[in-house]
Amino acid sequence: MPAPYEDLPFSDFLHHPAATAARLETVRSIVLRRRGSADLALSRADQADRDATVIDFTSRLLAGLARGGDTDAIYRVLPEALPWSTFLPDRDRAQMLSELIEVAQGSASLHNLAPIAVLLEQWRHSAEIHADPELYTRLTAEPEGDLGPISAPEEAA
Repeated sequence: MPAPYEDLPFSDFLHHPAATAARLETVRSIVLRRRGSADLALSRADQADRDATVIDFTSRLLAGLARGGDTDAIYRVLPEALPWSTFLPDRDRAQMLSELIEVAQGSASLHNLAPIAVLLEQWRHSAEIHADPELYTRLTAEPEGDLGPISAPEEAA
């Protein structure tokens, strides 16, 4: 099995594109490091297809277990997959699991993982708040006094 990925300066890819592409025979993907911009990932199309198959299978498996009433099993193993989820209250963990199953199914059908990543990031931030009692208290406290006037929203032109 090829190594997971290899780092390569973006300039190497620009100067030696064929040699860079040939390296994909020994690694799953190449992370092209760029200065001042987001890094890029280069992988073979068949690898992307295999990844999509696994993601589709996993989302369907989760959904099938949930529909079959086996959400307790999923709920029990959630802390292994997402250790930070232990900081979420039980009610929030159940809601996260429900949203995750729904979004995973939709994302798999569109071959777009971004919604899953966004959802997990949002819930991780919620867990960070619950893990910090001082922060949780500040964010959930009722504001004191009058917060002042609020200007009317500007009308769209």
